Amino acid sequence: MWMAWPEVLASYAKHYQTGAPMPKELLDKLRAAQRFNEGYRTTEYLAAAVLDQKWHQLGSKQMPSDVIAFEKQALKDAGLDFAPVPPRYRSTYFSHAMGGGYSAGYYSYLWAERLDADAGEWFKENGGLLRKNGDVFRQKVLSKGGTMDAVDMYRDFRGRDPVIEPLLERRGLN
Repeated sequence: MWMAWPEVLASYAKHYQTGAPMPKELLDKLRAAQRFNEGYRTTEYLAAAVLDQKWHQLGSKQMPSDVIAFEKQALKDAGLDFAPVPPRYRSTYFSHAMGGGYSAGYYSYLWAERLDADAGEWFKENGGLLRKNGDVFRQKVLSKGGTMDAVDMYRDFRGRDPVIEPLLERRGLN
């Protein structure tokens, strides 16, 4: 979350011989490269996550005999049937689709990134990387572990449900 914040970057992004800080132009290029093709990357991810969930939501007597047709319909229903951007992973990549024990958690990576981006906004709104902010984050999130529902823990920290806008900003999709 914090690796490219100026105060953190200054502590490690230095020339290996001279110790000079990373030039702003290079950092700008890195940030632009990070956002390159983000629409494609996000769409292919979402398509795979949708397929993952669709398989998981089937009852034991609902297993389709035609995997390709099932995929096409699931993607169409979600508005993700766009041939130039196929799913990152096809149905057969997820073991639960083939009778394994995978628990349909592929969406959780993006969900976690959403929480991360929104939590980063909290730090910005509250003065940045200050000890008192770290203490609040530790007290309300990090120290809780699995002692309470994760959504309740996040609401207690943030004062509301997570929003998508910081993630869209981070990915350059706003």
